[in-house]
Amino acid sequence: MSLEPGRLLPLFAAHDGGRSPITCEYRCGNACAHEAPNPTGNEYFGDVAKNVVSRRGVFKAGAVMAAAAGGFAALSGTAAAAPSAPLSPARSGRPVPGTDFAPVPPNKLDRVSVPEGYDQHVVIRWGDAVVPGAPKFDFRKQTAAAQAKQFGYNNDFVGLIPQDPLGLANLLVVNHEYTTEVHLFPADQYDPANPTEEQVKIAWAAHGLSVVQTLRDPIGGALRTTPSPLNRRITLDTVFEVRGPAAGSKYLKTSADPSGRKVRGTQNNCSGGVTPWGTVLSGEENFHQYFANADKVTDPEQAPRLKRYLIGAGESTRKWERFDRRWDVPREPNEPNRFGWVVEIDPHDPHSTPVKHTALGRFKHEAATVKITADGRVAVYSGDDERFEYIYKFVSKGKYKKGSSALARRHNSALLDDGTLYVAKFTGDSPGQIDGSGKLPDDDEFDGVGEWIPLAAGGKSFVDGFTAEEVYVFTRQAADKAGATKMDRPEDIEPNPVNGRIYAALTNNTDRGAAGKAAADEPNPRNSNKNGHVLEWEEARGDAASTRFSWRLLLVCGDPATADTYFGGFPKDQVSPISCPDNVAFDRHGNLWISTDGNTLGANDGLFSVPVSGPERGHVKQFLSVPVGAETCGPVVTDHLVLVAVQHPGENAASSANPSSHWPDGGAAQPRPAIVSVWKKGHFGLVGRIGVR
Repeated sequence: MSLEPGRLLPLFAAHDGGRSPITCEYRCGNACAHEAPNPTGNEYFGDVAKNVVSRRGVFKAGAVMAAAAGGFAALSGTAAAAPSAPLSPARSGRPVPGTDFAPVPPNKLDRVSVPEGYDQHVVIRWGDAVVPGAPKFDFRKQTAAAQAKQFGYNNDFVGLIPQDPLGLANLLVVNHEYTTEVHLFPADQYDPANPTEEQVKIAWAAHGLSVVQTLRDPIGGALRTTPSPLNRRITLDTVFEVRGPAAGSKYLKTSADPSGRKVRGTQNNCSGGVTPWGTVLSGEENFHQYFANADKVTDPEQAPRLKRYLIGAGESTRKWERFDRRWDVPREPNEPNRFGWVVEIDPHDPHSTPVKHTALGRFKHEAATVKITADGRVAVYSGDDERFEYIYKFVSKGKYKKGSSALARRHNSALLDDGTLYVAKFTGDSPGQIDGSGKLPDDDEFDGVGEWIPLAAGGKSFVDGFTAEEVYVFTRQAADKAGATKMDRPEDIEPNPVNGRIYAALTNNTDRGAAGKAAADEPNPRNSNKNGHVLEWEEARGDAASTRFSWRLLLVCGDPATADTYFGGFPKDQVSPISCPDNVAFDRHGNLWISTDGNTLGANDGLFSVPVSGPERGHVKQFLSVPVGAETCGPVVTDHLVLVAVQHPGENAASSANPSSHWPDGGAAQPRPAIVSVWKKGHFGLVGRIGVR
């Protein structure tokens, strides 16, 4: 069915929607149109161990549990409790603090739709000034020099770093994931087959990150940018320092950098995280698509490594290889190895050199978020955003020092260069009961236990046949060999600051269960999974340094009216439809907030709140929706405001010639990716709180 842009959808509309072909081409190089690059046949442990003691029996028998699963606690909080013990007591009908708003209905409106009683403001949009000397944005007269001073394209992760106790002054740090050249330039100026060198350089400048000083209105709630010596643009020309165990590796050396320790730029930065010491970690995700001619590499060792990361064959979409040899793989075979890392930015020092941390492994990092271990070390969680890829954790060797001074930032940043890199293996407790339909097993939950498999620590590899250097640079292959569990596009992963559990968005995987592909298993329970799910786990003893954990699925997303969805046990007829979870965040109450990417239910993407415990556990409510063709990214939820990045509005149109969206400027304007702040009306900004009575 089709709908006019202004028409509201029925609450439970079903529609084969999702990303537009343009988004697929420019954001990830049509990754899903290619064969999934994971060729391994890793068996799902829950299907192998048919005679394993059920998790229900394990938790009922403490001694057996201690022997079989290392004695860790169940998600319900005690080692002796059965996993089927209800997490949702009798419902009171009262909204959980932080979720007291009327849900926004699914719609196809060309605007940011917010609940009644809330207001919104565009904080900054593509082309707005960031650093001194930035000219006013002119869509038809762009230059690389101007873009290097202006807010970049396709904003994704948003980090808000308070600079005063009231949160009135903040540093806003934003990723610029990718460029969509057919929308970046006027259609009569851009030829996709023959871009000009200046257009290519504009795109280089539109990638990276922006650091912008902002002030929150103490009377209203709007967040506004302001000139500041801390404002900064980081682009594909910014020099990064390579640190950690793979720094100087033979696999990172190029003709431009024979040291293997300096990389020009960062690209396809998707989500990220603000560290406890006040810096920002950012994940380099779909870096593969920027490179060309990998099919011409015949070296029997290198060619499979390129294929495992889906490095591009033939010409690239953007044709960058015509203007810089580093994008041409046969000429610079190690250049692709210099991307796919977690990078760290210090927004407090505009002159600091950003870092690429090799100890965290190289893959398509969606994000990197931090949790402090029981003994004061740093754990970093990250997902590899591709079909049938893995979930990873890094635990530092050294201990965290509290504070955000320059000295503390340097000390804590260095912790990310020495530690142990792990990959996750999941075991379900219902062997033989997962048929791919999404039907719940006999214990009424998708749940089980898991372990963190060590891959490398410092200069030592734990993977047979791999040196430590190879583990860090070719992490996917090392995880294959280690027998990790294939997941359905693990994206953002965040620790909950209230209950201590970890939550991961698994966006979708329509290849699950296809001929010759991995079938459904308990942590990925649906074949042809087009709507995704949300995973929740608790580390043993609540300690992020543990190598054991227990897990369950919080949500199995999609149309609540269908049998293959699950909402934490909450009544399905009372929830908002949700599809393709991508980024996650938490408010101070511990409620989970989920932004979506590629809604298949026929409506625009949006932001949703979900209580994770108590009577409202699993009660999904849509807080906002984004304009036509857009994706919701980078949510930040504070007491006083919500921030979202509206990425690629109007990108369902073939080019800029006939835009399908005119947001945010309206009229006949071209769409522009932008950051939006939302707040509750009718209250002074210092006391009016999001979702609180």
